[in-house]
Amino acid sequence: MSQNYNLPSEVKFCAECVISNQRPITKIETKHSNKEEKETTFFDEKGVCDACNWSKIKKTKIDWDEREKELIKLLDFHRSKKGNYDVVVPASGGKDSMYVAHVLKEKYNMHPLTVTWSPHIYTNIGKKNFYNMINNGFDNILATPNGKVHKLLTKLAFMNIGHPFQPFIIGQRVIGPKVAMEKKIPLIFYGENVAEYGNRIEDNYSPLMDNNLITAFNIDDDELLLSGVNIGELKEKYNLSNNDFEAYRSPNIDDINSLGLQVHYMSYYKFWRPQENFYYASQHMGLEVADERTPGTYTKSNGLDDKLECFHYYLMLLKFGLGRANSDSAQEIRDGKISRDEGVALVHKYDTEFPEKRFQDFLDYTSIDKETFHETLDKFRNPNLWEKKSNFWDLKYKVK
Repeated sequence: MSQNYNLPSEVKFCAECVISNQRPITKIETKHSNKEEKETTFFDEKGVCDACNWSKIKKTKIDWDEREKELIKLLDFHRSKKGNYDVVVPASGGKDSMYVAHVLKEKYNMHPLTVTWSPHIYTNIGKKNFYNMINNGFDNILATPNGKVHKLLTKLAFMNIGHPFQPFIIGQRVIGPKVAMEKKIPLIFYGENVAEYGNRIEDNYSPLMDNNLITAFNIDDDELLLSGVNIGELKEKYNLSNNDFEAYRSPNIDDINSLGLQVHYMSYYKFWRPQENFYYASQHMGLEVADERTPGTYTKSNGLDDKLECFHYYLMLLKFGLGRANSDSAQEIRDGKISRDEGVALVHKYDTEFPEKRFQDFLDYTSIDKETFHETLDKFRNPNLWEKKSNFWDLKYKVK
């Protein structure tokens, strides 16, 4: 049975970039189910999305010198006089986390500890960049969950809620706070607030991550949803225990408040430009691009770490009509790297591309066959956005 997620019935595309009013706003991962309704990116009366309006605000109305003074004051308060770790940086070895870690260490004399939640399957270039980061002067803790359990959860998340990346996102979200709590380091720095790309515009005015995002996964609660199933049911059906879910356990709010832990976004303090972060990380951290473009888009510098990430974006395409090329081109339009017409052309060319080169990797990782895979895709394909023509599916609404 197909789903439409209660999205706006009339599809509208932003007048300035290429995203549509079908783009969902980030929510707490444990709230995802197969019956959920989605809140979507706001469009103003001129047909302009929140991400584009924020892009103009940050170019014209934010005093970035004052923001840097705020950053310096914050870092001066937390900097270790003995050279101990004083900030945790969740880092994959991609351009943005490399930029954050290097700037904190080299410009602001902090002593960062980088932490990483392992990809499902490293790409060769992803692993190389990960070690490039370490070899350019950074300690790292790599967290790798129980492979048997993580594969099961990924499979169930795909089949139950059309969200195969959910277990990874949970792990990625909790690893920084968990390490910070264990090491008693009350400061974490992420890269950008997702509001840069279409979440609520007002979220950009706070430097802090919502603590609900990092305290939402209590594995002792058998009613908690993971991969679309209550944890209690997962334990019973698959003979699992709390120990099997321990890697995904988040800190609780009382412990975070006791330490005084704060999670900050660098995009609040620095004018955030992903392409400039790429140049910076290439120059200072040895970041390298892939030999070929990422499936579903036109770039060679995004989605470098994980062989399965392209399926996250492909499911986004089926559910919301927006894939990886749409996301990448929208950012570059706002940053003035390409025109809207160029972005539209890139979306038309690459956005609906099936990630064939990674298909067998996905099947092997999740232990499902091709027939089950395609049946699952059709279950989550939004009937308001897609129509079948002969042997293929076609998007009803395309950006123009």
